[in-house]
Amino acid sequence: MERFRDAVDASALRFAIGFPLVLAAGFVVCAFLIRADLPEPLAVRWTEGGAAAFAPFSAVVGVGAALIVLVGWAVLAQAVPLSRPAVMRRIMMGAGLALSLFVTTVLAALLVGQAGVDDARNARLDASVLALGSGAALALGVIIGFVFKADEHWSVDDERALREALERELDPELALDFVSLWVHARSSVFVMIGIASLLPAALLSIAVPWLAALLVGLALLGAAFLFARIRVDRSGLRVFAAGFLRLIDVPAAAIDAAATKEVKAADYGGWGYRRHGNTTALLVSSGPAVAVDRLDGRRLVVSGGSAASADNAAQVLTRVAARARRNDEAAGL
Repeated sequence: MERFRDAVDASALRFAIGFPLVLAAGFVVCAFLIRADLPEPLAVRWTEGGAAAFAPFSAVVGVGAALIVLVGWAVLAQAVPLSRPAVMRRIMMGAGLALSLFVTTVLAALLVGQAGVDDARNARLDASVLALGSGAALALGVIIGFVFKADEHWSVDDERALREALERELDPELALDFVSLWVHARSSVFVMIGIASLLPAALLSIAVPWLAALLVGLALLGAAFLFARIRVDRSGLRVFAAGFLRLIDVPAAAIDAAATKEVKAADYGGWGYRRHGNTTALLVSSGPAVAVDRLDGRRLVVSGGSAASADNAAQVLTRVAARARRNDEAAGL
């Protein structure tokens, strides 16, 4: 993923994906606004003798919207890779926008030319819409080609990376006071969840499909919460259930001691997030864990993965807690 992000212009990629979709959605909405004034079917091809081919309204709108999206994606995507020359990326960005607008213009001229006509055989493309839209598409394409910043420029990510690099340079011990690790239940637990949910869901899908889907969804949700992300730094300890839901946040200054401990999940109420008295636990399995004593008397137990990772996290917590207390005492003086 990092290699892909380094190879493309993220802002250009967002525009290349989003602009054709928004343009196609606008075309569909406008088409339905004048639907009552259009004949059925619509003329889609003309010869010298008049309309020669016809198609239903839904087909014209659906194929037209898809054509707008595909043409836009095909051309605008050429402006995304950073490996291409800046001039080429500017040209392809302008050409992609102009072509997307031109296709939309032709489709709009086709619909407007048939508005208010009882028989599509008597209709023609609206020349005014086609001329005005084509001119606007060309002008906007030229403008976007000039204003598009194809050269690499400083971004928020660059600013954050520079700030982090400076912090590490000024404080070499900062990297040692950081731990980020994932912990999860044993693979046999996930196999058990799959057997207990997927097989009944397969049988239920024959009679009650929605109940089968609900059962699978609950199983996936339960499996997700058997993962946890642990982050330790100088600010303290944070634990995220399923990797994103923050359930535990302990400031470093509130930590009295931290140590590694072998635990059984059953002793703390089972897997997952548990609170009992002054003890809070988030365990995804039995085994090595990090036990944290807080200054207010409360206790915290978190799965630590392997014995080595749990011991490392406990050591870092002890170190950052001691540093935080020294800083608080110095500030108090």
